[in-house]
Amino acid sequence: MEPIPLAWRLSRRRKLKTLIFLTARVFVVPLLRLLIRFRIEGLEHVPRIGPAIVAANHLHNADPVLIIAAFTRPVLFMAKKELFSIPVIRWFVRQSGAFPVDRGRPDRQALRHAEKLLREGMLVGIFPEGTRSRTGTLQAPHPGVGLLIRRNPDVPVIPVAIWGTEVLPFNGAKGRKPLRGWPRVTVRIGAPIQVTVRDAEGRERTPEELADDVMLAIARLLPEPYRGLYRERCASRKEPVAPTSHAGLPS
Repeated sequence: MEPIPLAWRLSRRRKLKTLIFLTARVFVVPLLRLLIRFRIEGLEHVPRIGPAIVAANHLHNADPVLIIAAFTRPVLFMAKKELFSIPVIRWFVRQSGAFPVDRGRPDRQALRHAEKLLREGMLVGIFPEGTRSRTGTLQAPHPGVGLLIRRNPDVPVIPVAIWGTEVLPFNGAKGRKPLRGWPRVTVRIGAPIQVTVRDAEGRERTPEELADDVMLAIARLLPEPYRGLYRERCASRKEPVAPTSHAGLPS
């Protein structure tokens, strides 16, 4: 077994929180399998140790909770700052390890905190689209994930696709899709990728270009109807269509 670098060794507090997370997961995942036919794919791609950026598409308020439940290590998500203004929700969000981000501008403080967590060997979660998709399909990303990659070029990105949550209730103003039958939610974890920050000519790529690479990796994990803006690009590269596990797919 590879030794854990000193910088990545968990503090006593983080060890306790990780133990609580792993214990809770033993009960939460079977319950989710019963309630929403929860399916997890690609757990072998989660590294045992070390930092990674976990980047996922976003359909529902429950997505961060379900992705955290899917992983065998805690994922600390960037969460919209509005959640931290609601006392009860703020407590739960903070207990999950989430930290606030201002989605209306490049939030340097959130980026610095994310970098600190990565240096400590943690998994940092981010939704490149910045908010939930109203259509249920992939939208254009914000440059935030690209900025994080450019400042941490050696940290791998784990692309994650989630679908089926668009039919669940309690999605706020974004609403929900019609439900046909019992919900089935899938979290598919892709193999870590290394996003190159320079092109073949040595030019430094823009954060938008880096974010686009991440979104394309997420699109390849999704069933074809969810790929949205990336549907044609996946098809042009002859990417295999991910199997569909939900009847109420977006058109």
